[in-house]
Amino acid sequence: MLNKVYIGNLPFSTQEETLNQLFSEAGAVESVKIITDPHSGRSKGFGFVEMDSEESATKAVELLNGKELDGRQVKVDIARPREDKPRRSFGGGGGAGGGGKRW
Repeated sequence: MLNKVYIGNLPFSTQEETLNQLFSEAGAVESVKIITDPHSGRSKGFGFVEMDSEESATKAVELLNGKELDGRQVKVDIARPREDKPRRSFGGGGGAGGGGKRW
């Protein structure tokens, strides 16, 4: 999956259509996803673009890394696979709390 590109330092106002047009300079764009906060819907300032081939993804990195977009210099790189994080254990088995008088 070396055809997926990470783009960071995005202006919060950037739209997916803008990225689609920008990345089409490097080749055919399969999909665009700007990551947003689930509660506010506001952009988190990064996203992913899936290109049609590894060659297009490499070309996108070469062409667009460091390019200015809406006043910000964006970072473009081949996306790394998401690492599975171990589930957090909060330990303990419950109980009523810590000592003291019970009323």
